[in-house]
Amino acid sequence: MPTVETNGIQMYYEESGEGEPLLCLMGITAPGSVWELHVEAWSKDFRCIMPDNRGVGQSDKPAGPYSSRMMADDTAGLLDALGLDRVRVIGCSMGSIIAQQLALRHPDAVRSMVLMCPWARCDRYATGVFEHIKHAKAKLSAAEFMNFIQLLIFAKPHWDDDAAYEELMQIQVDIAADPAPQPLHGLEAQAEACIHHDVLVELPQIACPTVVIGGARDIFTPPWMGEEIAAAIPGAERHLYPDAGHAFHWECMDDFNPRIAEWFRQH
Repeated sequence: MPTVETNGIQMYYEESGEGEPLLCLMGITAPGSVWELHVEAWSKDFRCIMPDNRGVGQSDKPAGPYSSRMMADDTAGLLDALGLDRVRVIGCSMGSIIAQQLALRHPDAVRSMVLMCPWARCDRYATGVFEHIKHAKAKLSAAEFMNFIQLLIFAKPHWDDDAAYEELMQIQVDIAADPAPQPLHGLEAQAEACIHHDVLVELPQIACPTVVIGGARDIFTPPWMGEEIAAAIPGAERHLYPDAGHAFHWECMDDFNPRIAEWFRQH
């Protein structure tokens, strides 16, 4: 298994494709392998690197606290170990806060970045959602917890589509059979990192080309969160999918995958 020692942990990662590197940072609860259907498209142009964040997957899962700064330093250490600099970066949800901190703390490491369903700070609503995620993980079965996450991240049109609904139900079945689920302490520590991420006043320091992208029906990280990031980062581009939620990259994959590949080819 490919791992590197970074910032006091062993970090697992996978790679696919050849060409210039594209670092893919996934969100809370999810290992890097969740990028699979996106990387199938992007690996035609890029060397896609998909780490498991601290606290999930096959990376180390030490006790908390975690922070977005800590996880950005984890990632910077991975890049150093691979001999990479000036990489393209895409971060989804929690991955977007890691990407923000990577661009702030290690600016020479980031050539350009895409921030998916991001936030620069949590308000009381977002804090309440992350707190409830911790409680749900502690009390629900794996399938029930996945159903709760799906309700947060997929918008109504996706639930109304028969084929998509069958896929959601199958994911619940599959997750119940996962031999190595994320431990509760790993989820709790990741959630705390999400809650305490607060970089809005620092974002004007980011100089790399940036796209802020999301779904207009996102109830998890609502569009205002991306709007204030796009307004704060000089020259940032903004795109919203009108009928999609937090998981817009699944709901709109036929547009999202080529859109991102083309943007990274240009930046």
